[in-house]
Amino acid sequence: MSTPELTTTIQTLIKQESLPDSYADIAKKTILPLAQHLHSLRQARSEPVVIGIHGAQGTGKSTLTLFLRDLLTAHYRIPTANFSLDDLYLTRAEREKLAEEVHPLFITRGVPGTHDLSLGQQVIDQLKAAGPDSETAIPAFDKSRDDRRPKDQWPVFRGRADIILIEGWCMGAEPAADESELLTPVNALEESEDPEGIWRRYVNRCLQGDYGRFFSQIDSLIMLKAPSLECVHQWRTLQEHKLRETLNSAPKEGEKDGAHAQPLRIMSEEEVARFIMHYERITRASLEEMPARADCVIHVDEDHNFSEPLIRQRQ
Repeated sequence: MSTPELTTTIQTLIKQESLPDSYADIAKKTILPLAQHLHSLRQARSEPVVIGIHGAQGTGKSTLTLFLRDLLTAHYRIPTANFSLDDLYLTRAEREKLAEEVHPLFITRGVPGTHDLSLGQQVIDQLKAAGPDSETAIPAFDKSRDDRRPKDQWPVFRGRADIILIEGWCMGAEPAADESELLTPVNALEESEDPEGIWRRYVNRCLQGDYGRFFSQIDSLIMLKAPSLECVHQWRTLQEHKLRETLNSAPKEGEKDGAHAQPLRIMSEEEVARFIMHYERITRASLEEMPARADCVIHVDEDHNFSEPLIRQRQ
């Protein structure tokens, strides 16, 4: 790999993602060593590898994933596909049904139980088995409308993927070992809207079952570790502000043909605070226990600076 080519790729991505110039330091200190590590993992195996990237909301996992994908593809010549657990969310209609049949809190996307893991597994299997000319549609979710995009709007990956990057806030999360741990509410949402614990027990059983099986195929788990849940709250609020700014500045060409028929779902700060409460229990548990078992831990400070990757070799 030539240094000028790497520098150009990094600068192009920084500009494309509207990141500060200082992100080049993170790319060199954190992302390049991580890309080299993933390259080594792939070289040591005969089959494609699946990489899980865990990070609480706002930690920067989507940006990290994007950089890794482009660097691995362009500079290591390793076909690399990526998608987010977020893109596997059940449709709005499916969550409305789940909310009606199990618990009203399932109308809100995010927690285990609100993803279509069979769809995710289908994508992984297709990417692994694909031939040179195969095309795999990658699911896409529109958060501004809180619904999955139509399939004709999904991006397409061509050929077989040798590395598959899957990122998500609960990627690799573990269930509570004993349901008695779920008895005491961790916040006002659980206390007032799930007083009998029906919602959180269902979430935990999903983690024990389908999610545990889905996560078990991960060959390496990378954790972006936030400093605190309070930082996560601030970062998630910032994300919503940026989403609003992006939508306000976007061209309105599709409105007359119905492309914008659904109302935009941008949250206020109060709504963000309530939204975060859905994630709090698993986020707190992961911040506490995951660093000891993740294959790679990257510490994220309050200013979004990344540490060097702390890589643990699997036995």
